[in-house]
Order: sequence, then structure tokens, then C-alpha cells
Amino acid sequence: MFKVDLSYLSLNHSLIMKGYTFLTLASLSIYLLFSSCSSKRQVAEIAQPVVQTPPPPLQVNSLFSDHMVLQRDDYVAVWGKAEPHTVVTVKGSWDQEAKTFADNDGVWMTKIKTDETGRSHTLTIASDGDTITINDVLFGEVWLASGQSNMEMPVKGWPPNDPIQDSANETASANYPDIRMITVQRNKSTTPLDDFTGSWETASPTTVGEFSATAYFFARELYQELGVPIGIIHTSWGGTPAESWTSRENLLTLGDFDQQLTLLGDKEKEKETEAWFSSKKKVAIPDTEIGWRNLDLLDHNNSPNMPDKSLSISLPGRFDDSLNDEIDGVFWLYKAFELDKVNDDVTLKIGAVDDMDASYINGKPVGKMVGNGKYNLERNYTIPKKLLKKGTNILAIRAIDTGGPGSVDGPIELVSADGSMSLAGDWKARAVAEIHNGDFYVYDDSNTFERPDIVKTTSHTPSVLYNAMIHPISPYSMKGAIWYQGESNVGRADQYRRLFPTMINDWRRQWGTSFPFYFVQIAPYNYGNNLSAGLRDAQRQTLSLPKTGMVVTMDIGNYENIHPANKQDVGKRLAGLAMANDYDKHLVASGPVFKSVKFTNGVATVAFDHLGSGLKASPEGLTGFELAGRDNKFYPAEAEIQGDVVIVKSSKVDAPATVRYAWDDRGIPTLFNTEGLPASSFSAQW
Repeated sequence: MFKVDLSYLSLNHSLIMKGYTFLTLASLSIYLLFSSCSSKRQVAEIAQPVVQTPPPPLQVNSLFSDHMVLQRDDYVAVWGKAEPHTVVTVKGSWDQEAKTFADNDGVWMTKIKTDETGRSHTLTIASDGDTITINDVLFGEVWLASGQSNMEMPVKGWPPNDPIQDSANETASANYPDIRMITVQRNKSTTPLDDFTGSWETASPTTVGEFSATAYFFARELYQELGVPIGIIHTSWGGTPAESWTSRENLLTLGDFDQQLTLLGDKEKEKETEAWFSSKKKVAIPDTEIGWRNLDLLDHNNSPNMPDKSLSISLPGRFDDSLNDEIDGVFWLYKAFELDKVNDDVTLKIGAVDDMDASYINGKPVGKMVGNGKYNLERNYTIPKKLLKKGTNILAIRAIDTGGPGSVDGPIELVSADGSMSLAGDWKARAVAEIHNGDFYVYDDSNTFERPDIVKTTSHTPSVLYNAMIHPISPYSMKGAIWYQGESNVGRADQYRRLFPTMINDWRRQWGTSFPFYFVQIAPYNYGNNLSAGLRDAQRQTLSLPKTGMVVTMDIGNYENIHPANKQDVGKRLAGLAMANDYDKHLVASGPVFKSVKFTNGVATVAFDHLGSGLKASPEGLTGFELAGRDNKFYPAEAEIQGDVVIVKSSKVDAPATVRYAWDDRGIPTLFNTEGLPASSFSAQW
């Protein structure tokens, strides 16, 4: 009888002790199987080797890597994965050690004490023969920096359209080995993740160009003032709304996002989504400007006439939500206008198209801007008079939204020697292709308006950035957080007034501490709808939360560019809030913030917090104040500083009931404290 050597199947005692007793039955079964075989061929056909999946190696969260900064003088959390039920030892070269056990899933976490100061330490993590050594560890002040594009924007800028002020010199002079930054790679997830991709970098001329500019200038101010290492955990994504950065659990308390959150967990809807997209023609997203110019979605015959099946929208404004859902993709936008004569060429002026456009008059192309970086550029297209006609003309814009809000900004007008004609107001829209899982999917006439509730995740999907870019970095010990976001929530001020505090409290619960949270109020920009003042005011009202502070940027913004180049002052003002509130530095860190108003004898008396050394008007005087009565009709008002208050009155409003200041997209600041910091815009009622 053929004999089989089963010695290689002998059980290792240590494996049995660790719970791998299933091998006993497996070995016995294989032995009996071999014993019943009468030939090598039978053994070869029946016997299969025992494949033991090795236990996961010792792992630690990506925050714990070479060049890291640990919060000084604290019990800092350290966590990762190991083989279940094994002992994990965390040892610092500064004579500190902690031990813990990995749980049933192999997850472990412990805390270790750091000193007040320390440089070039090592941190060693060991378990069951595996060891991880982390070198060049510093003790210092750790801050989290998050938000959308104005936080993401790097020191090198996004040339040529979005530069950073003095970028070349800032990069060349960045010799700060004690300033470290780790950038969380962009990612999204429908469930909370435990880790991320990223690594710590020291600030040098070869690395700082990729650093978040706002966060770097914030860190530099702190370093120069405190003289201790500064660590920044940078996690941001341009064009994203606050709901993406908030957990599912806490979003459900608001009730605003229930439908989207329910869809994310609906497996049947996921199948329906994939079935719907699989029936469409798929076209790859271009990766060059030439590719965008030649993008063929079989839709160019849409330009001459408005289709029967179209939706009503209003422009300037967003077009990407015309199908009752936010869609990244390609849209045709139509406007009919009348001419009683055609004498000369005409210029078509459009404030901007986010992200790209090709524009047509009566089916003939008149101009296009495609490729990256065109989203904020004004369009000025010449329309030859031969393309125009007396009577009805059709303007068609093929607008491409590659991500984030898709919009046409104002003004939208025709300009000629005879004057101008506004094209703002009612438009028609038709979606022709949607971006899904990295490709375009082309609609057809039969199903454009039969689009089901789609289960998809984009950077705008509620909770997905929290899951992938916030959850994995908690509970890393830190001093506080800085935040620059709000542009993508413009137009939803009432919601943001509830959403933003919910997000802040959500993060604090995740870390288990009420850490300081300082944020940047959005800067003036031509949104085309004067809705940004409401969002700024919603941000101001968030100051009612404890341990918060706000940087006002109305004096350092750029009305023509949503990404102001002056990030140095933004970082400096954020650092000022931290130094005044958290590091016992005596300085004025905020401009005047509305406190209260009294309406008496036809006059509004407005009081402010954060007066500094006193209130001061701009050289041009106080402007931007308005009053309204019970009818809510606003009129420009006269304003005068009297001591610590501002007196506001208008001959057109006998009984004022509402006062507001800098209440438009321009947000021109005229009220400051004597330290030169601007007052925030505000609106307040009786």
C-alpha cells in the first residue's frame, strides 16, 4: 500500500494555544483520505494542501510613521492591528512604555505619555515577534486642518489662474525642519475606515510647495511665536460641502439628508443603479485638453433648437441639480431672446461656467473654454452679426461639470454698440451625460426624465469624507482644528446654520474632547446671486459654540477669484486666535463681531464684541449698512461710530426692524477695530 508522510501536518503546539484547533480535524480528515487511496494518482486528484491564511502582521495607523509630531505633554493614543489576543507593547525612547491586548478582531489601542519637549525620539511597537520602529519623532503642537479648496490650495498655488501670493519666495525660504505636515490622500467611503494613505513631510524648499498654504502659514506663525515643533494633519478636498465631512449618525439628527443616507445602505437600489448605467453608452473621461475639445457624446446636434423635453432652471445659478439630484456630467442650457435689429457684431459675456463650456448661437459655435482650470474665467465671445437674426434667436451652452457644484455665474448678457441685453432669468436645461465611476454615461431621449434614484458616491455625498478622511485619524491627540470651507454650501445658509455646529460637535465627540475649533469665513466672490452673505452670517452665528473663533477675510479676498492669493494673512489670523485663546498670548485676534441691536426712535444702535482698542471706519467712511422696516424693504443707511457702538439711520425707514451690514457678494469692509481687523457682515432683527 502507498504510504504518505504526514509529518508536515503535525500540529504546532503554539498554534493550538492560539486557537487554531481547527487544524486537528483538518489533519485527521486528510490522513483518513490518504489512507483510503490506492494509488498516487488518486492522492494527486483528491488531496489538496492545507492552506493556512497567515495572521495579519503587526500594523499601526499611518499617522504613526517617520517624522511624526506627537502632542507634547499629553497621554497620546496609539493604535493599529495585530494577531488577535496577542500582547502589543508600545515603547518610547523617552523612557515611557505601555502594553495592551489585541481584541478578537486584532484591533488594539493604548496611550503613552509624552514630555513637554523632545526631538529625534523613536517609538517602537512590538507584538509576537513583529516590531515596528518609528524614527525622528518630535513633541510639539498638533493641529488638524480641513475644508475645501481654499484649505487644500498648496503653497505652489494652482497656476496660472490661482496663484499664491509670493509663492516662489515662500517656497525657497521654507527651511523649517520642526514644521511637519501629513496630507490625507483623497478618499471616500460609505462606511467608516480605520486607516488612510499619507506620510509625514518636513517643511523644506523641496516639499513645502505641496503643503496646504493656509495650514503652512498657520503653522509657521505658531512655530515662530512658540518655538516648538508644529505638526499639521491636513485632510481636505476642494469643492466639498460640510455634510460630506459629517458622520451618518449625526446627519440623521438633522433630517435634511435622510433620503441620500438611506440610499447608501439600500442594496436593491445599488443593483438598480448599476443596471440603469449598464444600459448606457460609456465614454472615457478625457485626460488632456485636446481630449476635452474632441469629446463626442453624440449630442452636438442639440445646439440649434431647444428640445421638447427640457427642464426649467434659473441662471445665473446652478444647473447640476436640475434633475432633483446633484449630477456631474454634461448639460445643454438654452435661452431664447428677441432682437428687433442686427447692426453689428455682439459680445456674449458670461461671468464663468463651472467647469467648461462650448457656446452656440442659432446652432453655430461662437466660443469655448475646455480643459482644467477654466471654471472661474469670464467668458467673452464675439458673435458675428451674420449669425444673428431679427426675431427669435437661441443661445445654447454645452456646460460640463466634472465635480462639485456646476454653475453659470453672472452677469450673462449680450453687449453691442447699442447697449446691453441681460440674459439672466428663465432658461431651459437638458442633461445628456452623467459621470459615474470614472466614466461618462450617455443619456438618450427616452430615459433622461426616467432616471431612478441613483446610489452613487461622490465627494459631495453626505458622510463619505468623514468616513474616509476624518474617522481614520481619530483619536490622534491634538491641540485643535482649523477649517476653511463654506463656498459649496452657499445658497443653503439656513441649513448650514444647523449643519456646521453639528459637524463641529460630531468631531469633538469622535475625539472625546471639546478641542478648539477655528474657522475662516468665506471671502467675497462673485457668486452671481448675493447669497454668500447669508452663509457668512451662518458661520458668524456658529461662534455661539464654546471654544470657537472666526477669521474674517472680507478685506483680503478677491471678488473675481474664489481662491484669494493671500493665504499668509489667513494663516496668521488663524494662528492669532490660537495664540490668544490657547497659548496665553495677549493680542487682539478678531475684528468686531455683532453683539446686539436696539431700535429706538427710528435709529438702530449696534453693539459689538472684540472691539480691541476701539472701532474705526475705513478712510472712505462707513458704508454698507442698510435698514428695513416691517415690510423687509432695505434701504442704504447712514452709519456713525459713537464710542463703542454704531448708530444707523435712514430717512426712508421711520421704524427700522432689521439692520444689516456688508450684505452682498462683494462684502466690502468699512468697519474695523483699531488693530486693523475687519468686522463681520451680519443681519439682525428687532
